[in-house]
Amino acid sequence: MTGIMQVQKSASGTRQPAWQASSVRDDPAGFLRHLFQVAVDQASPAQGLARHLPQPPKGRTLVLGAGKAAASMAQALEALWPADAPLSGLVVTRYGHVPPREPHVRQHIDVLEAAHPVPDAAGLGAAQRMLELAQGLGADDLVLCLISGGGSALLSLPAEGMSLEHKQAVNQALLASGASIAQMNCVRKHLSRIKGGRLAAACHPARVLTLAISDVPGDDPSIIASGPTVADASTCEEALTILQRYGIALPDKVHAALQAGQLETPKPGDARLAGHELQLIATPMQSLKAAAAAARSAGLAAYILSDAIEGESREIGKMHAALARSAACEQACADLGFIRPCVLLSGGETTVTLKPVAPGRPAGRGGRAGEFCLGLAQALQGQPGVWGLAADTDGMDGVEDNAGASVRPDTLARARALGLDVAEHLDRNNAYDFFEALGDLVITGPTHTNVNDFRAILIL
Repeated sequence: MTGIMQVQKSASGTRQPAWQASSVRDDPAGFLRHLFQVAVDQASPAQGLARHLPQPPKGRTLVLGAGKAAASMAQALEALWPADAPLSGLVVTRYGHVPPREPHVRQHIDVLEAAHPVPDAAGLGAAQRMLELAQGLGADDLVLCLISGGGSALLSLPAEGMSLEHKQAVNQALLASGASIAQMNCVRKHLSRIKGGRLAAACHPARVLTLAISDVPGDDPSIIASGPTVADASTCEEALTILQRYGIALPDKVHAALQAGQLETPKPGDARLAGHELQLIATPMQSLKAAAAAARSAGLAAYILSDAIEGESREIGKMHAALARSAACEQACADLGFIRPCVLLSGGETTVTLKPVAPGRPAGRGGRAGEFCLGLAQALQGQPGVWGLAADTDGMDGVEDNAGASVRPDTLARARALGLDVAEHLDRNNAYDFFEALGDLVITGPTHTNVNDFRAILIL
């Protein structure tokens, strides 16, 4: 790589190149990786927690938490909390998402690991323990709830009459259905004994302060991790309608309980949640703005399309391709008000509707970021001067080991040379194998935060 004159430290402590326009042209793919890292660094739990921690209470301080960032949030809290103030608690995170501990920081908060995106017995055990810890709290006590994306699966305590196996089947069906995150979490809240405000209700009469990292379009706190500490305005009837729309079956007893409204969640105005507070310590828009600032500092124009884009990943990829091709055309670029060179940035949470696997054909591999990149590459058709990257800010695109993938002007040409058909890979939801063969997977490992999808299209 040429043209890089300086090196600076990112918020995570890693050393990042100080990019200039010449170095961007020398390494467009590397520059997009840089923007992704800037976005992830912006969502570092340590940064956000320091601004929002309260004073220790008269009574106990209990920490409860769930999500892909829960372990890193707990570690940041332990480092920031006054040494002479008692602290204890429990958080649960995804397997492999516990960052290395600072040797000089004492551990006060237990950290458990469980499965994501389909819950397992470890997550069920963690949820049971949290409800037990919440018993016997008083009005002078403080509960700090550390909530981030992924908590819906990690904090799983099925409703009465529903087994873990039933809950797993419903989760798998929802994930394959193409339902939005709001729809999925509406169902999850009503089939749970801890989500949808129930954890906060169990902590009554203690004060509850929720510190959350948003991974949902619109930053609705009742949707983040299915809102275990937030009053829920959705209803059993809505949950039942979603299940019926996607043809997802329930045990007869649970179906009847939903119909009768017996699985209703705590609603706004519930006295048990009075006085509770919630602070968002990191959001998708904050990360997109940080990436935009980094692009501008390198001499590029930057445009944030939205932080709340939803829809089928491949179709969103095609939409981004249409914008990029217009921006790459001199007249259309001027008509749209774009200035080249530029970067188009977006976030949100797209979905992938999994197609049935044909007999004798292996199931595809990949997540929504990879599928976005397949749709982007197919629609760009080798457009000169356009590069793209899509990645999940938690470092995991679905259940694979990559965060996402990148697209280059020669992506389709290189694929054809290897005998890879982009349409066939889209048909099998097989983005991982496609981009692995090209050497274009984005692999970071767990980032210990989560503000959801990050997408960047570079037009030179």
